[in-house]
Amino acid sequence: MVDQRAVDVGEVRLAYRVSGPPDAPPLVLLHALGEGAADWEAVVPVLARNRRVYALDLRGHGRSDWPGDYSLELMQADVLRFLDALGLGPVELIGHSMGGIVAYLLAEDQPRRVSRLVLEDVSTPRPREPSTPVRPDGTLTFDWEMVLAVRRQIDRPGPRWLERLDLITAETLVLAGGPRSHVPQDGVAELARRIPCGRLVTIPVGHLIHHAAPEAFTEAVSAFLEEDFRPAPPSTSA
Repeated sequence: MVDQRAVDVGEVRLAYRVSGPPDAPPLVLLHALGEGAADWEAVVPVLARNRRVYALDLRGHGRSDWPGDYSLELMQADVLRFLDALGLGPVELIGHSMGGIVAYLLAEDQPRRVSRLVLEDVSTPRPREPSTPVRPDGTLTFDWEMVLAVRRQIDRPGPRWLERLDLITAETLVLAGGPRSHVPQDGVAELARRIPCGRLVTIPVGHLIHHAAPEAFTEAVSAFLEEDFRPAPPSTSA
């Protein structure tokens, strides 16, 4: 059973969905730009078998507040306050695309709060050629001003995002969508290399891995979360 709830985390109220056994380890899900907690519906039933799953609407999305003030750092701070408000930690954390950036920013700044980290088709934070997004027609389930603010940051990420990746202590699984994804896959592979306890698994179905291949996604994630993870020893040459 999935419960729809909300909690005040300072200047905003965050909506979230919770499911799974109350006494199970906490797992937090962070969605991509323009999505929301419902985006995880295809994989939550499996993940919630052995986890207490919290799927958030980040600020400017869905049922959460749309305050007009947006940045990825503010979203990161919201998630940290969410963990504090619910008394959660350390947690397992999954982030897709934009949510993956929020997730690794949190793991950089608060390494003790994240025990395991899954980043779904997220590239290394490097500057890219800006493009102007086109607003979809009709009523939106997210604040368009949020999209513009976040896209500017993704196009021109702060240098500290890259510099601080080696501060992440969480065991990390980086899932790559392969050649069908619009995200540069060399950047996804580099992200896995730069995180000290990172590993890369490719599920070649494109950017929306948990939609296009929910069974492969949950199989890879569940195996990672359940295993007694040990970093691979450094390679040696004769």
